[in-house]
Amino acid sequence: MKFTKMHGIGNDYVYVNCFQEKVDNPSEVAKFVSDRHFGVGSDGLILIKPSQIADCEMDMYNLDGSQGAMCGNGIRCVAKYVYDSGIVPKTTLRIATKSGIKELNLTVENGKVSLVRVNMGSPILEASKIPVVSDQSQAVNQPIKVNGHTYYFTGVSMGNPHAVVYLDDVDNLDIEKIGPAFEKHPVFPDRVNTEFVKVIDRKTLKMRVWERGSGETLACGTGACAVAVSSILNNLTGEEVTVKLLGGDLKIHWDRLENLVYMTGPATTVFDGEITLP
Repeated sequence: MKFTKMHGIGNDYVYVNCFQEKVDNPSEVAKFVSDRHFGVGSDGLILIKPSQIADCEMDMYNLDGSQGAMCGNGIRCVAKYVYDSGIVPKTTLRIATKSGIKELNLTVENGKVSLVRVNMGSPILEASKIPVVSDQSQAVNQPIKVNGHTYYFTGVSMGNPHAVVYLDDVDNLDIEKIGPAFEKHPVFPDRVNTEFVKVIDRKTLKMRVWERGSGETLACGTGACAVAVSSILNNLTGEEVTVKLLGGDLKIHWDRLENLVYMTGPATTVFDGEITLP
């Protein structure tokens, strides 16, 4: 199987061009290629497919084989791949995902994509649709007991569920212990991605993320969008923020008038390769 490894500020996936390749049992392939010792090493697998309703389709799988609905960092890399390879030579793209069609605008330098701005759509705030178990219509600053300690989270879906938690210190957080406890908490029926956030100022946030099915990753685009939305709902920032992740920075803008979230960030090709599947 031929593949390309790419990353969006450190959130790395193995990408397969399904205009040319066929991947059987992608869940098992995802687990195999994601292994950082015996596989390629990645946060998961993304298949780039033809689409009847958009310029192409993104079909993503986490490193545990579970299928994901949307990945903000991943979709930027899909856009770069289809443009740089000549599959879709347009600077405005529509890419189909399990959470709907996303529109992307590309910045091209020297014939290659350097930055991608993604219309991530409207945030879902209704608790039952995220889904979050709550006695309120929206889970904003809702208390939750995890590992014997009470935290406060805000629930947001960007096509996948997120719980945003504000802390004074995220650098020394034992995320390997607390992340799984949030992910599998009964308050989140479909499991959850959890963002642990420190507010730097009203324009800057620092974030670490525990992604369901993948563990801690260097970046999560939908998570950064959820963090921006949550921070505005909690009156911690304005509508435009820089979210600082372990792998780099993302610019997020929640246009309250249109109720659309826009994310801008880079996409990087690491290398092309070929691997024999078991």
